[in-house]
Amino acid sequence: MDKPFLKKLRRIAPYVPGEQPQRGDILKLNANENPYPPAPGVQQTLRSFDACSLALYPDANGKALKTALAGRFGIKPTQVFLGNGSDDVLALAFQSFFCSDQPILYPDITYSFYPVWCDLFRIPYETVPLDENFCVNIRDYDKPNGGVILPNPNAPTGRALLLDALEALLQHNADCVVIIDEAYVDFGAQSAVPLIEKYENLLVVQTMSKSRSLAGLRIGYALGSETLIATLEAVKNSYNSYTLDAVALAAGAASVADEAYFQQTCRKVVTTRERTADALRALGFLVLPSLTNFLFVTHPQRDAAGLFATLRDRGIFIRYFKLPRIDNYLRITVGTDAQMDRLLAALRDILS
Repeated sequence: MDKPFLKKLRRIAPYVPGEQPQRGDILKLNANENPYPPAPGVQQTLRSFDACSLALYPDANGKALKTALAGRFGIKPTQVFLGNGSDDVLALAFQSFFCSDQPILYPDITYSFYPVWCDLFRIPYETVPLDENFCVNIRDYDKPNGGVILPNPNAPTGRALLLDALEALLQHNADCVVIIDEAYVDFGAQSAVPLIEKYENLLVVQTMSKSRSLAGLRIGYALGSETLIATLEAVKNSYNSYTLDAVALAAGAASVADEAYFQQTCRKVVTTRERTADALRALGFLVLPSLTNFLFVTHPQRDAAGLFATLRDRGIFIRYFKLPRIDNYLRITVGTDAQMDRLLAALRDILS
């Protein structure tokens, strides 16, 4: 039967997230989630939350959470934007700031949602190759463009740039918006937030999914000049003024209030990351330097796809990307010490 309407549907290759296995015996190291629970204040907030309040709409401006984040970063609440995870924030930023006929620039090996948004919003783009060590060369971005999106640290490589390199990027791209995607910055990298007051075209995007153990609540935010934030708010309010629900707003504010727990959890992840990296190197893996909560590794004598499949059969889920340049690498989320010991034991057995 003829279906002419099919010709009018949007055709796009969507982003593919990591598997979400439901079996209880699975060791899940494939989605860069935090292995530790949220801050005690978050748990108390959830226990005492008044369910009757869900009959009302949440605060569309997210005043309490914006105020908490502004206080932590030393900026004004009008310089904070909230969204359903950093993906929502980034998608809105793409629509808000990448509106010229010139291509935006981002690394050739990076977060695979970027080309999806470009195709969805019909934004021209150009990928900039990382060097042979998977590092970003800032000078490669010194050319006409419609905007720059740069993850720092980068994913899936785990490598990060220092603050002076980020400032050099901004100095050479003053005529467009530069977005620094800092989803993993809390695990050891330098944040671009101190540059916000100096560069009005800088937008820094962060998330509470990784370092604050709130992936299940989807809380993301952007920090920038009042000009950029006001533009984001206008675009958001053009399609959905209530992007964060009441539970997320309350839990997010409680998380920001417990700085000590946040720092403690990040330190635990970093310590386990370094210990695991050393153990993997002892097994013959090449491990890229990481300032994230994951490790990007390859084994000179072993096929990455084969290792991925064998671990999966044993109930250990990591991430494999069948993509140019990185099709023999694996991305491994940092879990607890006990979880990483299980992974290492399995790898020793497989490699032997």
